[in-house]
Amino acid sequence: MQQGWKSAALGGAVGAVAAIAIMGGALAFHLVPVASDARLRSFLLANPKLIYEMQAKAEADAAAEEALATQKAVDKIGQKALLDPAVGYVTGPANAKNTFVEFYDYNCGHCRNTSAAVKKFYEAHKHDTRFSFIEFPIFGAQSQMAARAAVAARKQGDKALALHFALMSEGKQAVDQEVLLKAARDVGIDVMKLSADLTAPETDKAMLASARLAREAQFSGTPMFIINGKVHAGEITEDEIKALMKS
Repeated sequence: MQQGWKSAALGGAVGAVAAIAIMGGALAFHLVPVASDARLRSFLLANPKLIYEMQAKAEADAAAEEALATQKAVDKIGQKALLDPAVGYVTGPANAKNTFVEFYDYNCGHCRNTSAAVKKFYEAHKHDTRFSFIEFPIFGAQSQMAARAAVAARKQGDKALALHFALMSEGKQAVDQEVLLKAARDVGIDVMKLSADLTAPETDKAMLASARLAREAQFSGTPMFIINGKVHAGEITEDEIKALMKS
């Protein structure tokens, strides 16, 4: 199964190109002591780690810029939109001081890897934290189907959250229709009602709204967390959640 956050191969390729571009700029401004192709070759052979260091620096700088842009976009969106019950499955005290928002895909390996920590934190803080679980299906038709079913399940109350955590605990198995229906039955979902609600106007609106919100936030992968307004991209541990809550 494909993983959720970023493609390491793509990142490495982009970083390598960036490193070469930086080297070109360094040569143009005489920042490295070479004046010909032969000298450049000799210099790089004598300092082979330089390209990797430049690549790592370029990737780190790009990631920092992306994180800053994403945080600014989320700040612009505001907590009210992120905690809108018409967009996500929202639970917890409306006046809670702490907020926890997650964008995810049920077929995202990184989302599943972090689900146990999320569930543990939820169980410990469901009475003092406002949670919003928002669908962000990016892995094709099966993910779209699972997300739509999860939204439709909201009409069956707390069972929707039980279905959410059940689907997130599927390990490496893809969430297809068979897996989805079994999980729904196991948590007590009325599958006939669920089927009918899949095409309800509210379901369509929620799917469109969550996609629009993810786009406005400039999210490009899953999972994405917004904890007390602070963005965290990728897998997260319970300790990291607690640290973000306190920061």
